[in-house]
Amino acid sequence: MAGFKFYPYDANTVLPAVFAGIIGISLLIHGFQNFRYRYWRVTFFLFWGGAVFMAGWIMRAIAARNPANLNLHIAQTVLILAGPPIYAAAEYNILSRLMHYLPMHALLHPSRVIMLFIYIGAAVEALTAAGARNVSENAPGSSKYVKGGTLISISLVLQGVVECFFVSLVVWLHIRCKRSNMLTPNVRSVFIMLYGTATLILLRCIFRAAESFSKYKKGCDSLSCGTITSQEWYLYVFEAAPMVLYTFWLNLVHPGRYLPSKRTRYLDPDGMTERDGPGWIDTRPKWISFLDIFDIVGLSQGRPEDTKFWLRPNDYPACEDGSFALGTGSNCRRKKNQMAEVGQLKAEGVV
Repeated sequence: MAGFKFYPYDANTVLPAVFAGIIGISLLIHGFQNFRYRYWRVTFFLFWGGAVFMAGWIMRAIAARNPANLNLHIAQTVLILAGPPIYAAAEYNILSRLMHYLPMHALLHPSRVIMLFIYIGAAVEALTAAGARNVSENAPGSSKYVKGGTLISISLVLQGVVECFFVSLVVWLHIRCKRSNMLTPNVRSVFIMLYGTATLILLRCIFRAAESFSKYKKGCDSLSCGTITSQEWYLYVFEAAPMVLYTFWLNLVHPGRYLPSKRTRYLDPDGMTERDGPGWIDTRPKWISFLDIFDIVGLSQGRPEDTKFWLRPNDYPACEDGSFALGTGSNCRRKKNQMAEVGQLKAEGVV
């Protein structure tokens, strides 16, 4: 149809390219940092999320010049929407590594944190898929279209609820660390970073939910209903800007600077010494540990003493290559080796 376009406004053709470039810079820094700190296992989602989000804004820059192209419109919408949830997955991995570092305060198996949020996320995505099907198969304004849009809106609200649940786990760990005098400078920095980035993700969830409720409300039979969907600046202020702040925040406070890359390395209850332990001990069959992530049965019976390895410091050697808690530890191979040499010389009484 001549003159038809998928945007209810004259889409900006410059800003998407600018944001793609800014995100690309952060993406390159994340790649460098992951190699430098040997942290790909923990922060891979930062790189993946950045690549997807950058691709979304590149596609929007192209789509803005071709506003009637359906395929371009779908591609940019899907990629921009997909980036932030992948970014959020990086938070879950960071919390997992923090729990490995502080096993005595972990509420659940640290390696199952990401699985927990995958379970919840799968349920939310199923709701989104059901709503998207109704929206795509029915005309705007029809009852089935509105019902599908409502499901999408509810799923977006649930994404925010999931983020709040994530924050509650962070708060739980934070309180326990503070009460036990284990809130060391490196741990405190990670907590502040998690609170800040989670707030940015939550802000984005609120915006998307508000946008969805206004777009799919009853009586709306056009591409734009309400101020949010008819004004482009909302997208840049509440979607692009928070995610840019998110990714650069994690560039500045990269967890590889504050937490060891080796997940068996933990902080001793003295708050200074770091030891190389056995890692989280779970004697249950693996399939049960996936089904019962919180080990409800074990909590009701009490955790076996032999799994509390942090209470047996003499069984596990202190790390001689510095301490992240004291600001002397590092994941960089060169600095790590230097600190190990200094530790060896101290042990031998040379220095």
